[in-house]
Amino acid sequence: MNAPIVSVRNLSHRYSVQWAIKDINFELASNGIYGLLGANGAGKSTIMNIICGVVKQTDGEVIIRGINLADQPVNAKKHIGFLPQQAPLQKDLTVEEYLVHCARMRLMPEHTIKAAVTEVMEKTTITHFRKRLISNLSGGYQQRVGIAQAIIHKPDFVVLDEPTNGLDPNQILEVRALIKEIAQEHTVILSTHILQEVQALCDHIWMINEGNMIFSGTLEEFDNYIVPNKLVVALVAHPAAEELLSVPGVEAVEELGGARYRVRFSDAQETIERLVQTSVQKNWRLIEIGLEKNSIETVFTELSKKKSK
Repeated sequence: MNAPIVSVRNLSHRYSVQWAIKDINFELASNGIYGLLGANGAGKSTIMNIICGVVKQTDGEVIIRGINLADQPVNAKKHIGFLPQQAPLQKDLTVEEYLVHCARMRLMPEHTIKAAVTEVMEKTTITHFRKRLISNLSGGYQQRVGIAQAIIHKPDFVVLDEPTNGLDPNQILEVRALIKEIAQEHTVILSTHILQEVQALCDHIWMINEGNMIFSGTLEEFDNYIVPNKLVVALVAHPAAEELLSVPGVEAVEELGGARYRVRFSDAQETIERLVQTSVQKNWRLIEIGLEKNSIETVFTELSKKKSK
């Protein structure tokens, strides 16, 4: 069995007297997009900075392709591509000059740099800006340059810290599409506080709250973590909400307009059966009934409450 690309073991870090993160553990074993989700200040950037060798942890270890990052930082970092929240751009350089500079900083052999720069510009669709100063690019294209520098040396995994922060809606869609493309050849860790970002991009989620890992699983597991307790019902006869409340198992009713209602229940199967039976008896003409999935915001809120338990 192949060793994990990245292993994070018992990772903790303290700024002054306050713990920013405490006892974080996870592994990345395959390509794809892994989401590190949490509110601002939850500890995401601390984790990103530690696994990229920017910050030295207080406790624990980070293993990159079997290499201990603390013991052999140069060798370990050859496998890492990093785009921090503020892209490390030198805006007085052209796109091409900057990427050549980044390749050299990555200790790439000189004879490979020209081809690598050309390839990464094509991949991030910035070739037509190769002679333009970075300062003259839009925010979206500056972010593409930031991503290009993170993958120019073809690392095993790429760390993106809030990669769409500050972009307009069109730029966000473009950068998300680029991240998906990159994930076909690399393992990507994506840090974000935006729930929709996770839904749009991630295969697996870790959730951080106040420095603690409170969830690890697939997007589907995350989305279904809280058992649904509501039904959406459509009844052509438009019965009053009070009538629906009289059905055993129904705890609350909200009128959604038209023939539709949101019904909160205590037991799904029993309540559905009773609603169907009552609809037939009272000729409500039931045309729709189904579980309403919890919003991802609801799941996020409920998981956050686990921290103190």
